[in-house]
Amino acid sequence: MDSNENQIIQTNVLENALTACVGDAGADSVGSSGCLKTSQSNDSFSHQMSSLTLNPNEPEIENNVLDQNSVLQNNRPRFSLNDLNLETTVGAGTFGRVELVRDKRCPENYYALKKMRIKSVINLKQVSHVLSERAILFNCDCPYIVKLYWTWRDNVNLFLLMEYVPGGELFTHLRSQRKFHEQTSIFYAAEIVYAFIYLHNKSIIYRDLKPENVLITTEGHIKLTDFGFAKRIQDRTWTLCGTPEYLSPEVILNRGHGRAVDWWSLGILIYEMLVGQVPFVGENAVQIYENIIRGHIDFPQSVRDAEGDIQYIQVSPWARDIITGLLKVDRTRRLGNMRNGAQDVQNHPWFCHVNWEDIAEQKMQPPMLPYVQGPGDPSNFEEYDPEDPVTPGEIYDEEYLMMEFGDFKYTCDAIEEV
Repeated sequence: MDSNENQIIQTNVLENALTACVGDAGADSVGSSGCLKTSQSNDSFSHQMSSLTLNPNEPEIENNVLDQNSVLQNNRPRFSLNDLNLETTVGAGTFGRVELVRDKRCPENYYALKKMRIKSVINLKQVSHVLSERAILFNCDCPYIVKLYWTWRDNVNLFLLMEYVPGGELFTHLRSQRKFHEQTSIFYAAEIVYAFIYLHNKSIIYRDLKPENVLITTEGHIKLTDFGFAKRIQDRTWTLCGTPEYLSPEVILNRGHGRAVDWWSLGILIYEMLVGQVPFVGENAVQIYENIIRGHIDFPQSVRDAEGDIQYIQVSPWARDIITGLLKVDRTRRLGNMRNGAQDVQNHPWFCHVNWEDIAEQKMQPPMLPYVQGPGDPSNFEEYDPEDPVTPGEIYDEEYLMMEFGDFKYTCDAIEEV
């Protein structure tokens, strides 16, 4: 489970593009002077977190809703970090970790606790992205998007408690099989299409589709995770962010982008599932961007995998057609971004055997069931080294944090009613 492996674009590959930008207009740029404390409160959540041991053997409307939610819950028995038992780490990234935790009140319930160091969030100018992720997930109720149950912060970390998806990342299964059969790819792509339609109908763009951010449930369905780059938009946005191999030309060229970037990334993912590698590669990021802008798509008859073995590739004509349609450099001609919108994707012959009502109700038979021993099984995720200890320089003053993040409280009914 990827806590934050997103790569922020920080290169000058093209004029007016790829300057060090994260967040619109650099709104999150913060100096560190006067913001830090030298001691940590004993009742901080980071202190509570450190007492747990591993087992040896940008949307203002949403933020207002969250603030109201906090007020309404003042009279409830408060759910807290003390109600969770740390099991193991299932993800680690640039400024955070994802911990598998167990509910002490109801031991059969497991969750994924995304924990982000505030100092790293501020230094990497990710404040608006974190607040946006929290607000967007709070307002999402889709079977193909991870659920958010609870958020909190102390003076060191931000916490997002989400549903745990034990089947692991699509990335892991794809690397294990090297490439997928076409029917398998159709299934996963169809469920992602449904998720995109749901998000786009709410004026939200995802902007970070890749195999690492697609989780597989015990039942074999997908769940999109890591909404750090998701954003509610009216028309276009100019934020330069994402994973290089999945970036669309308009993002690289800094021409403003909207929903079309998600359809581009779907084309990249379909290609990767069928071929076993992304279509635009290079020895460095600059070459990758140049190849993306050039837009030439090669469908090889064979590729060498990481072990040097030859893998023979068969991509059907309709698969080639939908990939080509989704990877149009001219976004006005890109499948999913024309007059009929997502219907052009759904009606494409590659999806001719997909019943979209069945997709909506998760009735389509998954092509693969991950091996899962139980609801708290971490075996489909990698093992990670212990977290670095908190230093005095990572402890922030409460007044400053209230200005940047507010109280960061949110609790859904489901977590309180356990």
